[in-house]
Amino acid sequence: MKFSEFKLNETILDALFYMNFEEATEIQIKAIPTILSGKDLIGCAQTGTGKTAAFAIPMIQLLEENPVSKRKIRGLIITPTRELAIQIGENVKHYSKYTKINHT
Repeated sequence: MKFSEFKLNETILDALFYMNFEEATEIQIKAIPTILSGKDLIGCAQTGTGKTAAFAIPMIQLLEENPVSKRKIRGLIITPTRELAIQIGENVKHYSKYTKINHT
């Protein structure tokens, strides 16, 4: 399944194209539509299967669709290690490259 089939914002699709992401992995195919529909999800997959993209891409999409908020923090990703937090942060930076989403 191609990322364009998920009905993602053009800004996200542009970032994914820039990263040479064309085909979604199994975890992404299952997770992205579920998260975009507003449902909660617990996913489990091996290292390197695209778990970060599976939750970060729809999170960015939902934040872009609802830009007005009085809250300064609208999303929170908790990781067990500092190294993983850095890795996820770098990925979020790339996925949201052409959006107005800020992250730290």
